[in-house]
Amino acid sequence: MTHVLLVRLAAPLQSWGVASRFSYRDTHSRPTKSAVIGLCAAALGRDRTDSVEDLAQLVFGVRADQPGTPVRDYHSVGAGKYPLRPRDVITDHRRATAVAKSMETADGPSFGHHELAGWYGAPKKIAADPVSGTLVSGELSRAAMITERWYLSDAAFLVGLQHDQLAPLQEIAHALEHPKQLLWLGRKNCPPSGTLAAGIVTGTIAEAFAGTRLLPTPEALEGPDAAGRRPWAWVQAPPGGRGASPINDQPISFDPARRTHATRWETRTRVTIAPTATKWDIIL
Repeated sequence: MTHVLLVRLAAPLQSWGVASRFSYRDTHSRPTKSAVIGLCAAALGRDRTDSVEDLAQLVFGVRADQPGTPVRDYHSVGAGKYPLRPRDVITDHRRATAVAKSMETADGPSFGHHELAGWYGAPKKIAADPVSGTLVSGELSRAAMITERWYLSDAAFLVGLQHDQLAPLQEIAHALEHPKQLLWLGRKNCPPSGTLAAGIVTGTIAEAFAGTRLLPTPEALEGPDAAGRRPWAWVQAPPGGRGASPINDQPISFDPARRTHATRWETRTRVTIAPTATKWDIIL
């Protein structure tokens, strides 16, 4: 006999990065197993260097009740002009030399009215200056830094975590509602809304998804079940199984020094909600 912990993941913004690097931060169309296991580990109070082998053994599935809308957050940082401050001149003799002439011939206050074009922004190639010994940027001229971040807006997902034993799921469910660390849906600026632990049922993930109504929303507390909508679901499957496809989000270690993931397999299917499906009684 198996048991399934249902987890509600809903918020104004979510972001489930797959290949996020530096200036470009993407998001998957749904929560990844790695992210959900990390969420559970944080709720349990585990450090990033702690083992997650027991949590990684959970069978994972996710149902997209509200897929959400992709939203791009565009940033441009640096490369503009900014009035020099005393510390800018004191800590970097190169700036002092560049602005010396204009400061000597200027009338009025010495600071707040002198600018250097193209130096404002995040410093790069920090090293000790051979003249002063002060840590300075190796590039006095700083180009603009363009960053792009993607989110899912107004999405709601139902996650299933399956295990043969009931006790581990009960421990995770309690931790999600009484977390020992801050929780977020993929990124730190995406806190979850309302209830996370949505109950434990007996059976498989596929049975749990079919036997549970679509997640309610503030606009439609009963969900859009009446319209007969069949949401997509992705459920972990044995390697190489019929209709299964690989995905590289099986967590091995969250240690920042050796973060590691492996490949797992999953199937993608439409879920038909049973007429007798369980209604929701949760905090939105």
